[in-house]
Amino acid sequence: MMEVLTGVISGVVSGTGMGGGTILILILSVFMGIDQHIAQATNLIFFVPTSITAIITTIKDKLIDWKIGIPVAISGIIGAIVGAKISVNMDVEHLKKYFGYFLILITIYEIYSLIKLYKKDSKRNNNVNYNLERRF
Repeated sequence: MMEVLTGVISGVVSGTGMGGGTILILILSVFMGIDQHIAQATNLIFFVPTSITAIITTIKDKLIDWKIGIPVAISGIIGAIVGAKISVNMDVEHLKKYFGYFLILITIYEIYSLIKLYKKDSKRNNNVNYNLERRF
């Protein structure tokens, strides 16, 4: 049951384009006690069908910029080959540590983005209130 719940949660996050694999690896390694190498390899199997599904949906909605997508995809394939070779030969403890650093960087970036968005919205709301007050 935990496997199905993990798949559903990761699939929803993946379908939104926010990196369901990160969630999947975290759940598998931290909450289910699976070895980091196995969690990351399992993520690769998970990634293929969820990505194909998301790609089909976004193609139908005409949301893909092919001029950007093709070079990024080709570069990603090359990076995946290099990353897989590095990961397979890396000690599990180092791999866990680097994955943790990666999660921390994502968290810092997301918090920064939220603060920036909040300030932008706050400034916009203040301008609207100021303009309304000037009218009346």
